[in-house]
This record gives sequence, C-alpha cells and structure tokens, in this order.
Amino acid sequence: MPETGGMTSTAGPLGEALTAWRARLTPEAAGLPTYGERRRVSGLRREELALLAGVSASYYTRLEQGQSRNASVEVLDAIAGALNLTGAERQHLGALAEGSRRRVRPRRPPVEHADPALAALVEDLGDVPAVVLGRRNDVLAWNALGHALLAGHVERGTPDDPRARPNLLRMHFLDPHNRELYADWAAKAQAVVGNLRLTAGQHPDDPLLAELIGQLSMSSPEFSRLWGDHRVKPCPTADYELRHPLVGSLTVTQQSLRAVQAPEQILVTCTAARGSGSARALALLAQLVHAGR
Repeated sequence: MPETGGMTSTAGPLGEALTAWRARLTPEAAGLPTYGERRRVSGLRREELALLAGVSASYYTRLEQGQSRNASVEVLDAIAGALNLTGAERQHLGALAEGSRRRVRPRRPPVEHADPALAALVEDLGDVPAVVLGRRNDVLAWNALGHALLAGHVERGTPDDPRARPNLLRMHFLDPHNRELYADWAAKAQAVVGNLRLTAGQHPDDPLLAELIGQLSMSSPEFSRLWGDHRVKPCPTADYELRHPLVGSLTVTQQSLRAVQAPEQILVTCTAARGSGSARALALLAQLVHAGR
C-alpha cells in the first residue's frame, strides 16, 4: 500500500504513536540501505517497518490506521524491537494497544482526595518540600515548604477545594512564575510531558485528562509540539536548578515516589545535597516560612 503523508481520522492514539515513532527512525539507524534515492517521507516507510518487524505491510498499515485492534503481544514486541523503543515506550505501546481493544466509553472519574496517611506524611516531613500529586498533576496536598518552594504565589489552602486546586502541569506551561522558577524550563517541560504520555496511555477513558491535554494543546505551542513528538519517559528522579524569588538560585533533586496504598497518587520531594549552598537556601526558605506563620 502506498505511503501517505497524513493520518486518517480513525488512527487513534495507537496509530498516532506508531506514526511518530516510525518518522523518527531513519533507514540508516535501522540498518536499511537507501541507495541514495530521494525519499518523500521522514523516517521509515510503512513497508520498511513491516519488513523489520516480520509482519505484512498491509497488516501493519491497518494497525497504524486504526483498522486493526487485536495485535498480539508477539506482534507488538516485534514492532517495538523494529522501532528501537525504550522500556518505557514499550510499556506505553502495550497500554495503547489495550486501550484500543477495550473501546471503553469515557466516564467522569470521582473527585481525587489525598490519601490521609500520605497527607500526614507530607506534613511530618517538615522542612523537606513535599507535594502530593493526583493522576492529572493536580496538587492534592503540600506542606508549607513545598508550597513556598514551587508555588508561593498562589494560596496554600487551595488543594482543599477540588475546583481551585493548582495543577502543576498547567502552571508549568501557562503560568509565567514557572518560566522564571526553572532555569532550564524546557528540560522540565519535556520531562512532565513525557511522563504525561504514560498516564494518558494508562487512562484513555479519563475525560478530565483529555480535557487538560486539549486545553494545553490549544493554549501552549510548546506543549503542543512536545505532545505531538510522542516521546515517553518517566521522571522518577531529576536535578533542577531553581531561581527562587526569595532565596535565589538553588539546585534540588526532585524525587517522585508512588504510594502503595494510593498508586495513582505521587509524593514529590525536593532535597539538596547536605552542606551545599542549595541546602542553606532551603534552610533560609524554611526560616522565612516559619517566621511568616
């Protein structure tokens, strides 16, 4: 079947991901000869990817166009190998394939609330900045230092009101404060979008998540570009340089820990190397927070 430049409207998330991943893989990287011919498409052609995966070109085309929804684990594994997918991308591919098979009707999920034990832990962490995030990056709870470090310009009590909760993803792309806070704003943006891809693949029937993605796609060109790239990458631990309006520049290690008792909630902590200037900056911020109470 001849290659086309666009996607059919029925391709769905699975087809869109396959197309994006195929476009980024060059024939040279895949070990295919090109003989110097001029190519009309970026990356591999469908028939080239099918050849590498050991499936028929017509079958792969139907899969990419959303016309086949029952790919076996073996076929998905072969396609993942041909595309040189990472472990996280393979996991995402499986979730997308499962979602395309289920065809679940979207339904409004229940309102999220911080797990009580997790919320208590956040408060007990004291001078360690900590935040509890829900499935869609809504702030479900934070301690005083977590609030002061990441979003001191908003009211601290807002997580208690589901209608007014800060959303760290929305804030990162639409709030000027975050552009000033992160020295490498683009690196943080890439990390949160890559992680959001995993969540979206696991919850294709969440209309609130789809609504958030749609809003950001319409409101932020940077988000739209990153979302269209289809890169998948979990971000459990990373170092970020912050430019805080009260204590200046500091580097923190952000760790994301998933709660066993509430697996869809994530505890994010921010720490600094003991004895470092960044640790002293966090200590100063803690003093300012305590003095302001």
